[in-house]
Amino acid sequence: MALFVVSIFAVMFFVLPAFAQTDTHSMPENASAKNYSEGWECNVGYRLNENACVAVIVPQNAFATNRTYGPGWECLHGFRKTDDVECIAVDVPEGGFLDPSGERWRCLRGYIKVEDACKQIVLPANAYLADTSGGSSWTCERGFEPAGDQCTAIAVPANAFLNGLGYGQPWTCERGFFEQDGLCEAVVIPDNAYFDDTTYGSGWKCDRGYAASGKTCELTVVPKNAHLDRSGDRWECDRNFQKSKGQCVLKN
Repeated sequence: MALFVVSIFAVMFFVLPAFAQTDTHSMPENASAKNYSEGWECNVGYRLNENACVAVIVPQNAFATNRTYGPGWECLHGFRKTDDVECIAVDVPEGGFLDPSGERWRCLRGYIKVEDACKQIVLPANAYLADTSGGSSWTCERGFEPAGDQCTAIAVPANAFLNGLGYGQPWTCERGFFEQDGLCEAVVIPDNAYFDDTTYGSGWKCDRGYAASGKTCELTVVPKNAHLDRSGDRWECDRNFQKSKGQCVLKN
């Protein structure tokens, strides 16, 4: 019986403050009970101010959002919010336009942003407008390269052609020639070699069985019990043989 009485008092101890809290925080005017939880919230067009729901004041050049969250209003297109209290017009400079947000501006094609203005791009000779990640700019025409604020002709040496790459050397030597000191020199193929058109190296490779030695191809001497390896210019010992002092001897 004693335990039962203690239980009753314990329940009353926790329940009574809850009722008191409900009475203290009664739902004010212009509020409604929440649909999916306990308590209440201000109606559309009103915002909580201490324990009351006061009407949202929509400033000039703004419109009501009819949402229960946020300030309750947004600026009209072409205006931007300042300190959540007013909407001021976006000052678009000459050569600019409002972006889709209506709160910022961008420069038109042919202009570049400089602080709070749009400066017209002055194209040098032999250049054209190009769109980059930083806005409009200019690029030199094919056959020209930038030099300060100008486009100068690319000096293509004899036996070379423009490669059109956007990086590195703007020209490439023709087949049968290789670059040396800014010029395209003819490939001189020694005996026992063949032309190699890779973009690096001397422009030739030795035949199988020969190894490069300076500008010539020397015969690779294969000792007894050996054979040319896959490279074709070196040798390796046959199976069951091992290299020893330039020869192939039987393994122990």
